[in-house]
Amino acid sequence: MLMRMSTLFVRTLREDPADAEVASHRLLVRAGYIRRAAPGIYTWLPLGLRVLRKVEALVREEMDAIGAQEVSFPALLPREPYEATGRWTEYGDGIFRIKDRKDADYLLGPTHEEMFTLLVKDMYGSYKDLPLSLYQIQTKYRDEARPRAGLLRGREFTMKDSYSFDVDDAGLEASYARHREAYVRIFDRLGFDYAIVEATAGAMGGSKSEEFLARSEVGEDTYVRCTRCDYAANVEAVQVRPTEVAASAENAWGGAPAAHVEDTPDTPTIARLVEHLNAALPREDRPWHAGDTLKNVLVMLKHPDGTREPLAIGLPGDREVDQKRLEGQLEPIEVEPFGEADFAAHPALVKGYIGPGVLGEEGASGIRYLLDPRVADGTRWVTGADEEGRHSVDLVAGRDFVADGTIEAAEVRDGDACPHCAEGTLESARGIEMGHVFQLGRKYAEALGLQVLDENGKLVTVTMGSYGIGVTRAVAAVAEDNHDEIGLCWPAALAPADVHVVAAGKDPAIFEAAEKLVADLGAAGVDVLFDDRAGKISPGVKFKDAELIGVPTIVTVGRGVVDGVVEVKDRRTGEKTELALDGAAAALAERIAG
Repeated sequence: MLMRMSTLFVRTLREDPADAEVASHRLLVRAGYIRRAAPGIYTWLPLGLRVLRKVEALVREEMDAIGAQEVSFPALLPREPYEATGRWTEYGDGIFRIKDRKDADYLLGPTHEEMFTLLVKDMYGSYKDLPLSLYQIQTKYRDEARPRAGLLRGREFTMKDSYSFDVDDAGLEASYARHREAYVRIFDRLGFDYAIVEATAGAMGGSKSEEFLARSEVGEDTYVRCTRCDYAANVEAVQVRPTEVAASAENAWGGAPAAHVEDTPDTPTIARLVEHLNAALPREDRPWHAGDTLKNVLVMLKHPDGTREPLAIGLPGDREVDQKRLEGQLEPIEVEPFGEADFAAHPALVKGYIGPGVLGEEGASGIRYLLDPRVADGTRWVTGADEEGRHSVDLVAGRDFVADGTIEAAEVRDGDACPHCAEGTLESARGIEMGHVFQLGRKYAEALGLQVLDENGKLVTVTMGSYGIGVTRAVAAVAEDNHDEIGLCWPAALAPADVHVVAAGKDPAIFEAAEKLVADLGAAGVDVLFDDRAGKISPGVKFKDAELIGVPTIVTVGRGVVDGVVEVKDRRTGEKTELALDGAAAALAERIAG
């Protein structure tokens, strides 16, 4: 295919868009791949569409290879299936809701579990029909409160979502493994550095869940990996190692005196409290530190139906509540700050001195109380005494107070013990979520009545897997990983063209030579972007555009024509070589074929 810059629908920009925060957003707009239509919504221009279609083709090829069959659902979906699974309510403000002229409710599809389930229910009824894997590559819609970073977090985006249907859990394991292996091949071919990490299932439900994260400093997901073993997990999924809790409890339990309340005037913060303890109640073995204190944090939960519920979280004073970890544990419930009006509504809470004594569903406040796993039975703490200027000392968990349960909501820090091995510690990194695989189990099949007759003629509920890839996000992730200070540097498999030919000069002989080279390249099956612009467009402008657009190989047909040579530049390395004009097309085609 030949694209001519003189007629191509493209406009390159010299300045960054004002709203661009990350490199992929800046460069995809400046190089003429996408154009903003509204916040979080983008128009794909011809160059961008070619890259997007190549990503789609790559994904489609690997899905077809594992026997998955492609279907296509509408984006406009009825309310009823989502009501049956509870997600019409659970999504809250996160989806676009529509009413037709008859006042019937619809939504723009954020994901299609319900529709896939009903389609299979409509067509299949026997175990002989399974296993089955279906997929689609389709536009999705989510009403992001804060769309940002261009294609990385948008309101409209393209996803590949696939679903497996099996008669039993062994079949689900096999389907999950096939999809996981296909994802490894897909992300290897896309060419960016990625990590496979444990993840939470969240509102999707199910048991096992893993994410494929493109390693990137601009990623919104934080994950950790072990320094010794192969453990890796999204921070939302990290659990405190049981041996760490047990050791802490054992050390604290021995010889714990009875709890006692001490005057601690003007100590509403952990820092002030520790300072006072070291001055007024010094320890013999070591100084007090924040990790000796039990901090009780209040938040307000907003349920999908709009009801609000207070929640108290007890955790060591040297840790903060990680909002994303907390939300990951509670999804689809939203977490809001506990404000002054909320304190006023719960007079048992003494701000700055809240202790376990008034917390818990059976406590004076009636507020549900969940503990970080480090606050295990037998561990000893200093915490609020529920009185202004007073704290309880030597308060032992399990002996002096109990909670309503535990929650993994404390921040995960570099150097924390690995949950899977005895020697390793955790180190953090950031990534862009590119894919997510779930073992859904029977959640959607049960809600929507998807059953088949087994080999004994009995009805059994089908078990499902769900597997998603962000296709438009993949374009941005590849751009994040393949650029330099002057523009994009596409990998060959995804570039909008194989070669960018630049006719540099005004001499008609240059353009004649360039036209012949382009024709020869086309005959050899090479996709060409040809900068054939004449007139006032200088060679410098053409070179800058070529570097910005980022086709892997840039061929300059210029003054060297008189000597029968052209210049070939590797866009990524900057290395330049010369080729004889005669035979250049064949040499380039051979290089591209690799």
